[in-house]
Amino acid sequence: MVKDNIDRFIKNFSIHVANLNRNLRNTKSKVLVDFICSDPLGITVVTNKVLLNSNLLTFEKYVKNLENTDSTQVKTPQLPQSKSYLKIIGILYYPHESYNSQEHLSLKDVENIIKQNQIFDNITLVSKPRVIKVSPKSDMAIIWINI
Repeated sequence: MVKDNIDRFIKNFSIHVANLNRNLRNTKSKVLVDFICSDPLGITVVTNKVLLNSNLLTFEKYVKNLENTDSTQVKTPQLPQSKSYLKIIGILYYPHESYNSQEHLSLKDVENIIKQNQIFDNITLVSKPRVIKVSPKSDMAIIWINI
């Protein structure tokens, strides 16, 4: 995807997550999209399970049929070449004492957690960690780390 397509797509990523999940359910897939983010090479879609080719076709068809998207610039989706990632759950999204605090978990907080944990002693991060809130009413976070 070219930069203009990526910017337009990411601007409404939450709508795209919902629409992709609806399309996946319509195809009787058990795969769900967790979140979408952009990277220097395009768009990354993180799912709860490993994708099948039919899931990739669903994604491609969805993106190419979007309004304001130059479908000739949309590349064929592919599975990542790096298969090492870690999903960390059970960390507070609002790490400070007050739940009403607007200061949510930051990348610096995640980096400090990683530095203090022995399992990350000899591990190099491929990209910056992604922090998402479990649900709007939850105070828990999920952190995706590509190692």
